[in-house]
Amino acid sequence: MQKEDIPQVRMIDRQAFPTMLPPPNFERELRNRMTHFYVVCDSERREEVPDIPDPPVMNSGLVSRLKKWLYPDGSPGLVTPPALRHTRYICGYVGFWVLADEAHITTIAVRDEVRRQGIGELLIMTVIDRSRELFASVVTLEVRVSNTGAQCLYDKYGFNQVGVRKGYYTDNREDAYIMTTGDISSREYRQQIEELSRSHESRWGEARFSFS
Repeated sequence: MQKEDIPQVRMIDRQAFPTMLPPPNFERELRNRMTHFYVVCDSERREEVPDIPDPPVMNSGLVSRLKKWLYPDGSPGLVTPPALRHTRYICGYVGFWVLADEAHITTIAVRDEVRRQGIGELLIMTVIDRSRELFASVVTLEVRVSNTGAQCLYDKYGFNQVGVRKGYYTDNREDAYIMTTGDISSREYRQQIEELSRSHESRWGEARFSFS
């Protein structure tokens, strides 16, 4: 994930988790060396986002004097809408951290209009592949006890319920299941993921999608 992706990622996050406050600080997360973020993009689509330049670096005293000189009546006048620029179309994102031999998925979400098209599975496979490259042995996550759809997806990729976190979610104090994989570096697990990857590609195709 790049800094330029944050507006789309933030929009997807609000679609997926409208009641979770405060929203994640993605700028800070990108600076965290322990955290890894990836996005899935559709190479056949483009997105229009506001092209907002970084503000000039000036001290507050100078800024105040300039405002008084430019707008003596206190009114900023008409504000010109920012220009739009075309950028890659982000379908979904995932964030995880790696500590010692454990990878932990902290957040995962898919844009509303492209759900149920295999994007979530691509994100899960991306985490598993990258975690193995970072020498993690297992992948863990938390999931709402009411989110049976997500639980089925995680179960498909070898996650098992190993515990419960009481009142884990701050919006409604709902419990969370702790789910974890077996050894992702084992031959059996690698074969399982390879079979799932082939099945996914056969059903959905992957040439149009890219990761970063």
